Amino acid sequence: KNMITGTSQADCAVLIVAAGTGEFEAGISKNGQTREHALLAFTLGVKQLIVGVNKMDSTEPPFSEARFEEIKKEVSSYIKKIGYNPAAVAFVPISGWHGDNMLEASSNMGWFKGWAIESKE
Repeated sequence: KNMITGTSQADCAVLIVAAGTGEFEAGISKNGQTREHALLAFTLGVKQLIVGVNKMDSTEPPFSEARFEEIKKEVSSYIKKIGYNPAAVAFVPISGWHGDNMLEASSNMGWFKGWAIESKE
């Protein structure tokens, strides 16, 4: 209910997905919250989406680029099906626990150089 109330007036949504083994899979599963929240955002007219891949410190190995890319690929596939253009969506690997990539670039994820997005102009 709270998600619907806030989203109905939003221009942009930040979708946070957990990178931990099992956590991401639960969220992206058929009835998972990741799918539900992305679909609600699109249905309610939110055109711009940012995906924060959180808990990167919990991946195996920690801060795994391969895990980030796997999640990015799977989320991109789903959001494309519901109507978003994945090329226009920013994906950012973060760790809220440690603050990695929250306010400044993280040395733990030196492989992340930002994102290249397509604008709709």
